[in-house]
Amino acid sequence: MNPRIQRLRKLSVETEPSLSIERALHETAFYKENYGKYSIPVLRAMNFLDHCEKKTLYIGADELIVGERGPAPKAVPTFPELTCHSVEDFQVLNTRDQQRYHISQEDIDCYAREVIPYWQGRTVRERIFGHVPQPWQAAYEAGLFTEFMEQRAPGHTALDGKIYRFGMLDFKEQIATRIAALDYLNDPEATDRFEELKAMDISCTALIRFAERHAELAEQLAAAETDPQRVEELREIAAVCRRVPAHAPQTFREAIQMYWFVHLGTITELNGWDAMNPGHFDQHLAPFYAADLAAGRLTRDEAKELLCCFWIKVNNHPAPPKVGITARESGTYNDFTNINIGGITGDGKDGVSEVSYIMLEIVEELHILQPGNAVHISTKTPDRFLHAACKVIRQGHGYPSIFNPDVYVMELMRQGKSLRDAREGGCSGCIEVGAFGKEAFILTGYLNVPKILEVTLNNGVDPVTGKQVGIATGDPREFQTYQELYDAFVKQLNYIVDLKVRVSNYIDRMFGKYAPAPLLSVVIDDCISKGKDYYDGGPRYNTNYIQCTGLGTVTDSLATLKKHVFEDATFSMERILAAVAKNFSGEEFLRQTIVNRTPFFGNDDDYADSIALQVYADLLQAIDGKPNVKGETFHLNMLSTTCHIYFGKVMGATPNGRLAGKSISDGTSPSHGADTHGPSAVIRSLTKLDQTMSGGTLLNQRFLPSLLKRDEDIVKLGQLVRSYFNLGGHHIQFNIVDTATLHAAQKNPEEYKDLLVRMAGYSDYFNDMNADLQQEIIERTENEAF
Repeated sequence: MNPRIQRLRKLSVETEPSLSIERALHETAFYKENYGKYSIPVLRAMNFLDHCEKKTLYIGADELIVGERGPAPKAVPTFPELTCHSVEDFQVLNTRDQQRYHISQEDIDCYAREVIPYWQGRTVRERIFGHVPQPWQAAYEAGLFTEFMEQRAPGHTALDGKIYRFGMLDFKEQIATRIAALDYLNDPEATDRFEELKAMDISCTALIRFAERHAELAEQLAAAETDPQRVEELREIAAVCRRVPAHAPQTFREAIQMYWFVHLGTITELNGWDAMNPGHFDQHLAPFYAADLAAGRLTRDEAKELLCCFWIKVNNHPAPPKVGITARESGTYNDFTNINIGGITGDGKDGVSEVSYIMLEIVEELHILQPGNAVHISTKTPDRFLHAACKVIRQGHGYPSIFNPDVYVMELMRQGKSLRDAREGGCSGCIEVGAFGKEAFILTGYLNVPKILEVTLNNGVDPVTGKQVGIATGDPREFQTYQELYDAFVKQLNYIVDLKVRVSNYIDRMFGKYAPAPLLSVVIDDCISKGKDYYDGGPRYNTNYIQCTGLGTVTDSLATLKKHVFEDATFSMERILAAVAKNFSGEEFLRQTIVNRTPFFGNDDDYADSIALQVYADLLQAIDGKPNVKGETFHLNMLSTTCHIYFGKVMGATPNGRLAGKSISDGTSPSHGADTHGPSAVIRSLTKLDQTMSGGTLLNQRFLPSLLKRDEDIVKLGQLVRSYFNLGGHHIQFNIVDTATLHAAQKNPEEYKDLLVRMAGYSDYFNDMNADLQQEIIERTENEAF
């Protein structure tokens, strides 16, 4: 890191996240004056333009890439149209131990006076909870599933290369052409299309104005600056901001700034949280890098400095605050911007370039929370790149994670994407994949699969609360065969999934109708040609996902009951259920017998793995192909973020010996401590699942740092990745940290401020995690050999 980057990094890392009420004040004043005067899309676009004209701008002393969502780094706006935080919420956010956001009492009082009275009863969240049926509410409160759009807009959006070919003025021309072609005689939706297209046009104007104001500020700062070098830098900032996003970028620097303005615009417009990202950023930037290098406009070091500035910009943007269940399902500052590095191009060639290697160097050297980053390793990816990525993984930051394009391209094509669109796709945030720049792939929330079994074992009753939350499927003590038990579980599963899908479809319509995103729609194919919003079926592809959590836990629990009750008659169903009900108190012999004498998932044991295969197949049957409201369908993926911790908290003990309140298994990873035969056995178990049938599977692995000290160890790690991917694996990620270090960090957190660990589809600072999250990392199997 050069001195500039050191200073910018220090400021970013040391600045405490805060809440800014500026956007909420602007929006509230605008809505008070204008609601009802315009269509909803135009109202939202004009509100965005109003904010872009008024918001406080920031250009830091060392910055080369400019723009903040709030008035300063780490200052996060609120989105009262989605969920209007209460005074009590702000007090919690201001004082809680983890994911704290500073807000002054003066701002809290102002918010209570100016914002809350207007938005009460008008938020999307209230529209949702004011209309959901009681059975859904009961299941939600019991923790059978979560709802992503409970406090924020659906996120997980990635862009393709169009913003490097077209500027906002070009998009305005495309919009004007489409408006001129509207057929008011034969198209009953022509008026609605006009309103949406008009809103898109206004949004383009807003983003151009946002950049122009930065140019004006940079020129003002240059006029007052005494350092000649900084004067020149500020003049260059002004020139770049007058060029992009109005026009397509022409240089490497303009391309980075172009993306950043679009990123800021979309996350300011509506995307309250999370996962807006540039897609294959290295592939988009590589032509600009090569052209600038050839023309003598740029050196490698200058390109790296600009990318470091961009990396730090992303780190300056924590996720907007979450409270309640949403905070528990994803307790992190990470906003899930994910840089996809490497992979394949749209025509199927190797996508690695010199920019890819520069990005890996930045990940290793900066060592910051955001952006997330993932390397994509296909059969065409050179080993040199894979080994370079493994050397970064060896540092123990949890970055990068690794994806397999050869598998996810098949996943996307199975869902109906064209070959080229699938190749140009990848990961948007955690492990889910979609067609970049062409798809709304909406994550609707997590499904607590082990909880469904728990409710089944109690005939539809939640044993934690005593409430009826499922359907009656029979007393398991009366089941004569394992198949009867499993059939009851599947019946319960289908009931819960259908309950969730019905309400998810309702919520989708609420966003399409009341919270459109015209700017985001501009940069996603085919919203302009359809004249429809991103949230209303405008994109080429429109997918909904349900994220299934706890495959290892439910598999091991079913294996326990199958073996010990129905086959070996080691224990009666009555005894196991009674032991589970009292959290195995007085039944440690039974618990240890289960833990040590049951085939568990993740050990290449067909007994357990066949059960996992059946559960996976029935999850697919229950979810895949369910209709959404945009003419397409739901799919499943297998990830958990931190929701497996929350789900464990709302469950009693489970038949596999897991104690009440303990986390369930994450993603498709085995249960903690259940994988006793090493990582090779884990990957053989997981690749018995046809991972092309999902939209993403997550596998966590933890290794001792001593295992990766030598260069030949790096080669072995690369071989493990290649083996998993050759067998059909979608994704894998690593923590390279020993248990002693984690315990030391708990004991002396001040000495381990920079300790990053891989949680789920993202990394987080160990000391920003609560005790439950920390313990979950510690309990993951510590592999001492490949």
